[in-house]
Amino acid sequence: MAISKKGTVMQPSCQWEGWDVAKTAVPSVAQEDDLSTVRSRIEEVLTDFLDARMRALDQVPHSNQLAHCVKEFVTCGGKRLRPVLSVLGWQAAQPKRDVPAPVLKTAAALELFHAFALIHDDVMDDSDMRRGRPSVHRTMALRHEAADGPTPGRVGIGTAILAGDLALVWSDELLHTAGLQPAQVAAVLPLIDVMRTEIVCGQYLDLTAAGRPNATVEVALQVARYKTAKYTFERPLHVGAALAGADGELQTALSAYALPVGESFQLRDDLLGTFGDLRQTGKSVLEDLRDAKPTVLLAIARQRATAHQRALLDQLVGQRGLDEEGATRVRRVLLETGAVNAVESMISERHQQALQALDAAPITPHARTTLRHLADAALWRST
Repeated sequence: MAISKKGTVMQPSCQWEGWDVAKTAVPSVAQEDDLSTVRSRIEEVLTDFLDARMRALDQVPHSNQLAHCVKEFVTCGGKRLRPVLSVLGWQAAQPKRDVPAPVLKTAAALELFHAFALIHDDVMDDSDMRRGRPSVHRTMALRHEAADGPTPGRVGIGTAILAGDLALVWSDELLHTAGLQPAQVAAVLPLIDVMRTEIVCGQYLDLTAAGRPNATVEVALQVARYKTAKYTFERPLHVGAALAGADGELQTALSAYALPVGESFQLRDDLLGTFGDLRQTGKSVLEDLRDAKPTVLLAIARQRATAHQRALLDQLVGQRGLDEEGATRVRRVLLETGAVNAVESMISERHQQALQALDAAPITPHARTTLRHLADAALWRST
């Protein structure tokens, strides 16, 4: 069951009548103002850094288009969730509300790393859309349609790989020029190294499990933990807390919050990836089904399906030519087996685990309040 904005309990099936997306929690004005301020300062750091990089590349032949591609991707959308959580990790460890520039720059470097991961992820998944716009490899293919030489699709893929590489290089550059103290560098770099390894391994697990509609719930949850819970929530919080000199006790407390809320975030993403609205999510609701993504939603449906329902899933899930009519048939099975309600229950359970961990965490009141709001937003989000 899911918890409404008023704290009452509602049946998940009501949420999905007509396959509507989830409702969104309403934050307090103070919380939203605080988050908006942090996001704005991160945007300023990113814009200033990218503008400087564009100017520096003026002297490098043929670099402008590639650099502009990266800048456009970074600045045209995104929740900035990882850098915001990094700032909140810093605020969790000490009472100062005014965030120093080195902390903001370190947080912004996480967003550039995220750009690298997304651009390469879209190439591996052959995704057409990202954030409501054509993905980078599709955009670059279109720009080279009239050019002589390799096919546009090949140029688009190659350019996207290079654009992702450039975002990764810039992420390192911003991190190493953030102005951190030696002790901060020593504390943060191992965490960032671990985060990068975890996301690569999580991506590999996702890639090798995709296309197999019989992926288990256990495998799907492993993908959710390494691709989202650790990378999106746990490690950014750890990085911010490490910048503030946090000890192991606080890092452990942040993990107890981050892992369940991160898994609930991915479980919601799985629901939105099949039942969402392209105008809100910015991504097709057919891609996860066409790719047979190893989601908990599909795994539960297969476990509970009748022989006829399982045969339908085997026939349609993983078909690159799956159309909306076929997707509607799959969605009906997901509803009829109770898989949607089961995932809603898992989201709610993890939300409650996160809040309980947050209540017990030795962190500042401001960080506790804002992290509670973000947990609510992860549960109720529609994008």
